[in-house]
Amino acid sequence: MRRILHFLILLGSSYVISPYGPHQRAQMTGDILLGGLFPIHFGVASKDQDLAARPQSIQCVRFNFRGFRWLQAMIFAIEEINNSSTLLPNITLGYRIFDTCNTVSKALQATLSFVAQNKIDSLNLDEFCNCTDHIPSTIAVVGAAGSAVSTAVANLLGLFYIPQISYASSSRLLSNKNQYKSFMRTIPTDDYQATAMADIIEYFQWNWVIAVASDDDYGRPGIEKFEKEMEERDICIHLNELISQYFEDHEIQALVDRIENSTAKVIVVFASGPDVEPLIKEMVRRNITDRIWLASEAWASSSLIAKPEYLDVVAGTIGFALKAGRIPGFREFLQQVQPRKDSHNEFVREFWEETFNCYLEDSPMLKESGSTSLRPLCTGEEDITSVETPYLDYTHLRIAYNVYVAVYSIAQALQDILTCTPGHGLFANNSCADIKKMEAWQVLKQLRHLNYTSSMGEKMNFDENADMAANYTIINWHRSGEHGTVVFKEVGYYNVQAKRGAKLIIDRTKILWNGYSSEVPFSNCSEDCEPGTRKGIIDSMPTCCFECKECSDGEYSNHRDASVCTKCPNNSWSNGNHTFCFLKEIEFLSWTEPFGIALTICAVLGVVLTTFVMGVFVKFRNTPIVKATNRELSYVLLFSLICCFSSSLIFIGEPQDWTCRLRQPAFGISFVLCISCILVKTNRVLLVFEAKIPTSLHRKWWGLNLQFLLVFLCTFVQVMICVVWLYNAPPSSYMNHDIDEIIFITCNEGSVMALGFLIGYTCLLAAICFFFAFKSRKLPENFTEAKFITFSMLIFFIVWISFIPAYFSTYGKFVSAVEVIAILASSFGMLACIFFNKVYIILFKPSRNTIEEVRCSTAAHAFKVAAKATLKHHTASRKKSSSNADSSASTPSSSVSLKTNGNDCDLTPGKHLPRVSFGSGTVTLSLSFEESRRSSLM
Repeated sequence: MRRILHFLILLGSSYVISPYGPHQRAQMTGDILLGGLFPIHFGVASKDQDLAARPQSIQCVRFNFRGFRWLQAMIFAIEEINNSSTLLPNITLGYRIFDTCNTVSKALQATLSFVAQNKIDSLNLDEFCNCTDHIPSTIAVVGAAGSAVSTAVANLLGLFYIPQISYASSSRLLSNKNQYKSFMRTIPTDDYQATAMADIIEYFQWNWVIAVASDDDYGRPGIEKFEKEMEERDICIHLNELISQYFEDHEIQALVDRIENSTAKVIVVFASGPDVEPLIKEMVRRNITDRIWLASEAWASSSLIAKPEYLDVVAGTIGFALKAGRIPGFREFLQQVQPRKDSHNEFVREFWEETFNCYLEDSPMLKESGSTSLRPLCTGEEDITSVETPYLDYTHLRIAYNVYVAVYSIAQALQDILTCTPGHGLFANNSCADIKKMEAWQVLKQLRHLNYTSSMGEKMNFDENADMAANYTIINWHRSGEHGTVVFKEVGYYNVQAKRGAKLIIDRTKILWNGYSSEVPFSNCSEDCEPGTRKGIIDSMPTCCFECKECSDGEYSNHRDASVCTKCPNNSWSNGNHTFCFLKEIEFLSWTEPFGIALTICAVLGVVLTTFVMGVFVKFRNTPIVKATNRELSYVLLFSLICCFSSSLIFIGEPQDWTCRLRQPAFGISFVLCISCILVKTNRVLLVFEAKIPTSLHRKWWGLNLQFLLVFLCTFVQVMICVVWLYNAPPSSYMNHDIDEIIFITCNEGSVMALGFLIGYTCLLAAICFFFAFKSRKLPENFTEAKFITFSMLIFFIVWISFIPAYFSTYGKFVSAVEVIAILASSFGMLACIFFNKVYIILFKPSRNTIEEVRCSTAAHAFKVAAKATLKHHTASRKKSSSNADSSASTPSSSVSLKTNGNDCDLTPGKHLPRVSFGSGTVTLSLSFEESRRSSLM
């Protein structure tokens, strides 16, 4: 098994052209060797392998000046460490750096070289190969750039616990330490970047975007996280597309067709420069210049895209760039590069030829072409500062600074191993590793516990996922006025550690959209809704596509694009445009409004008229009319009517708790007192006149004290109803907000049942009173106003029966108005029916207000009663005699006539007595009255 493993390692080493890796590299020997993986080329030549012959190594194409600068940053850092007297003294760092060509296959070729050399050293394979002049083991690798490449490399290096520190791979999948055990990085994970992109879209109030991602381990996880963030913010993605630099032309054209037909104006791209370039080229060919690009850090400052010929399409791009760092002396180091000086760096020759567009004398490309017609020869002594190249773009060192930090992190870990004190180490029994015999896994352990301060004064350490926290700089692509080149203008930053809502800081005044406009582009599925409207859902469309619907009454929206309308407070109502709320008008039955004034006048008029009637009765209290109406009860009755009219005034004005508690009991007690008086006086006269002979028992039973006692008892029942009501459910004032634009201040009666009992008891007494009044309607009108009481009770019933539906069908102040009208109507009815006729006789017909008139009417009533009784008896006798004698005599006439002297009632001595005539004869009746006895009844 051991031999098989040895064979596989040697087989992996023999796959590449060189014994230890690809033929083109940058290499320097040292006591400790670091590996490096950089994208010196953007890709590889597309070439089908038909396997007719031995497959050849794939050729890399398109030189990457920025990638070469990153490589130079690693070399500069290593040389700076080697020249340091404090960091790793007496230890020289070497390096082996390979070109990944931005592809997995090339990166794995180089990684296999690192792994194979480590296994050869650990397994002592001198018996299988000549390893006397072998290169030392690689104890750590810096790289790679792309996330897809780093994923493949991490899978291989993790098997052997060789630490890998990436400077540009931000895929969130690489944070999985169970799968990528030895992977670390100096760039923040894409989780932060995806959140930052969503925050920017939300900041500019876009809700309709296109998402494009590279079809690899960088783009897919990044755009997946971005989709989740967009979903949380209710922002829609119209198109979600994958791209690759290896797409066919028809695939790119189809993608651009979909983008061109989309109404979304913002395109979010999670991809590297080489993957984005085919898309940008097709957009330029079609002159699609009305889109805004949101670039991830992988291409936010890519020289491959930031070209003058692409500016019409990409000008105004918003990009996320890593925080720039400062590397003292690095600019001079970059300017000192020369092919003859840097013989250890085989990439310098190609860099020189691409920079000056020439061939060096011993160039492999010159040998292949066999001609110099395409390019002139170079001397290698040209001035690098005389040309404009991305290699010398020193304005913002971002990825280069990450490379610099990665190298120094490894050096610091080695320094910790070097200075470790036995008993305080990280290994078994707190032991320390031997710097001369250490292995890669020991360096990995030390890196995980790394904590140091960089040259910029920043604290450097890796978190539990072996990531370094960092912030983003937000850049905007401007067009340079002089040369038409791209200028990366810093317009804000994103602080990962800040609280939510305070992470994104943008200076809008610095942003130029599409390269010239300062107005934020519109990228929404629907037009913003104006204030006073809200967004309404459209069936079968995303939530970002909506129609604007006007807010309902009582709701408002005071800003554009409102999702919902806000309900106005209870004391407010929305205006006509539904853009704000105004205070509702407060209404109640006021003293100052015409309706309230009219009701007040009627109530006061009722009080005045009742007081006038009382004054008349008091003044003429000894006259027969007043005496015949039971003047003491009449006074109480008039007083109760004054209370009835007065109680209606409590219903007018702003309701307060005390008025709400007072008005119903005052009305109920006043009416019961009034009806009780009518009931007692009507029933008293009825019983007296129906009695055959008024006795002393009648006079005792219906004495004045007992009359008042009955009135008191009837009223007391109503008082108890009110007391129970006020104790258990007292009425109170409240504001009724049910009506639009108006607040009615009304009384909450507390208990509708109690109010029903109050009115029901009043109506019960009125019904009893009506019964007795109807029964006594034919008594002498001087003694009782039965007919008028009957009519007044009818009015009472009509009013209060109508009151019930009116009360429950009205609202607001009209509830009080209905009850006031009912009180006034029934009060005026009783006042007019019972007293106006008496007042008329007293004031305008004094001749009828005499004792003789009273005697006459009493006598007439007595004759009528006697005549009825006699007629009834006589009729019965005739029927009996007729049946016995078989007689066919006719039935007597039913007409009864009261004949007096000249049809006038005159009962003075010497006059003829009244006679009652029947059809067959005349009956003469005589009545004698004792003056004292009659007076007692009056």
